[in-house]
Amino acid sequence: MHRTSARRTVIAAATLGLALASAPAVAHAQSTPGTNAPVKVTLTVQGPDGLLYKGEIRTRGHEVTTTTGGTHRCDGTNGGANPSAVPTPTAALDDAARKRHFTWDGTWYASFDDFSVDTIKNVSGGGAAYWNISVNGTPTPVGGCQFKLNAGDKVAFTWTAF
Repeated sequence: MHRTSARRTVIAAATLGLALASAPAVAHAQSTPGTNAPVKVTLTVQGPDGLLYKGEIRTRGHEVTTTTGGTHRCDGTNGGANPSAVPTPTAALDDAARKRHFTWDGTWYASFDDFSVDTIKNVSGGGAAYWNISVNGTPTPVGGCQFKLNAGDKVAFTWTAF
């Protein structure tokens, strides 16, 4: 009796092993899409005298170059905000500016690992105002190179007086 039970256990284990070895590895074979895959967002730039830009833009996190700030990554990994590269509001502004031929400038702050947007379409924040960044109507709690965007987000850069 003991021998029969042991034989059944070995046969069952071997059968299970063969079944697992020949079954497709569904859970491991599925790949996760890259977190920095391009997303389409709606970007609005509202100046003190009205709308400066509004349109859909396809964006992903990337290096950004400004006249004042130089070239730095702007891919959501800034300041350790995200573990891997993601689309960001400032990258979306940069993409829109390049594709729609308008200018923007920003100062790079190493201590924040982010840009401060100073000027968009020759409209400066200056000493009495700044460019507020919001996503889906809510101000971002981190800088524009740190906030992760998702497809369909509504990104706004709004000139805001102090």
